[in-house]
Amino acid sequence: MSGNDHGRVTPTPLRGRLVFAAALAGTLGLAASPDAPLPRPMRDHTIIAVAPMGATSPTAVSLITPALRSAFGGQVVLAPSLPLPSPAYDPVREQTNSTALLDVLARAKRPEWERLLGIAEVDLFVPELNFVFGEGDAERGVGVFSLHRLRPGPSGREDVLARRAATEAVHELGHSFGLGHCRDPRCVMWFSNSLAETDRKGTAFCAVHAAELSRRRAQ
Repeated sequence: MSGNDHGRVTPTPLRGRLVFAAALAGTLGLAASPDAPLPRPMRDHTIIAVAPMGATSPTAVSLITPALRSAFGGQVVLAPSLPLPSPAYDPVREQTNSTALLDVLARAKRPEWERLLGIAEVDLFVPELNFVFGEGDAERGVGVFSLHRLRPGPSGREDVLARRAATEAVHELGHSFGLGHCRDPRCVMWFSNSLAETDRKGTAFCAVHAAELSRRRAQ
């Protein structure tokens, strides 16, 4: 089963939580689409914290900060860097289990942070897929994504990486709020089957998902 066109919405029996794994992210546009109201912050003190993980430079947070502020409102803050747990690495696959990174993030999440998002540089996977670009946990309010497969190549432009990272960040945080995938190819929650599709979409929520996000944040 290929990981590059799959995601999941899987309840985890042992902890009763909803886990989402997104296989791809897309790009373009930091504002909401014309027919979609911006999700308004439910609290003046809304804080989304972003934590570099492993060898990821803290400067990577700057790639996604404008998009997170536009999509979710409130403050975006740099959280302390977090280590990659060694048991998360699978030497046979030469990949890191993204769910194990969510466990690290959940333990590090502070009460004043509405959400905590991790940025990694390693190749991520979940057992049933070849790879994932990210994963979000709606029950614990954390998400993670990796820059590993978002890079456009040695001759690629840095702005392409920035747009892809911004879209993946918003997508995974959307999952962390309990949002599922969307049928609208312009929506950030669209389930991409290729990088061409992800490069075509942006960081904006469709009207339906924008309304659902606002409703969930108000709960």
